[in-house]
Amino acid sequence: MKKRKSVVLIGMPGAGKSTLGVLLAKELALDFVDTDVLIQAQEGKTLQEIMAESDYLNLRAIEGEVIAAAQLPKHVVSTGGSAVYSAEGMANLREQGTVVFLECSADELRRRIHNYESRGIAKAPGQSFEELFEERQALYRKYADITLSCDGLDLQQALDQLLQKLRRLD
Repeated sequence: MKKRKSVVLIGMPGAGKSTLGVLLAKELALDFVDTDVLIQAQEGKTLQEIMAESDYLNLRAIEGEVIAAAQLPKHVVSTGGSAVYSAEGMANLREQGTVVFLECSADELRRRIHNYESRGIAKAPGQSFEELFEERQALYRKYADITLSCDGLDLQQALDQLLQKLRRLD
């Protein structure tokens, strides 16, 4: 882990980016940041409020600007699920560290997410969870240096497997 500056977590809402990210940051003695919180702090509004006042494309544009400008050395970065729509933002994050796709099946995510409609997910009006899931999978794979399949893993198992994968890169 000595060579790595940051670890960037990507994946669908409910994949565990924030929860696992905090544990990973403690394990690696790195700072932790959630880019959704950066957006909310910059805008002074929740993600849901931003979308209610404009639309999901505006939220994605703001997210892209925030992650493209973010300087996050020695951090575990939990991104919003839609971060991968910003090529410039993802290029910036990739320069700063290793990108990890926390992969979960649609069935697993449905078990974890009970507030899909009110969660502030940047999706087209009327877009189903399944449609959004399919749309994003190729983008997550495109940017990932590491993929961790999280189905059936508890937090400790996911953390242990991710640490093993990260150490193999060193």
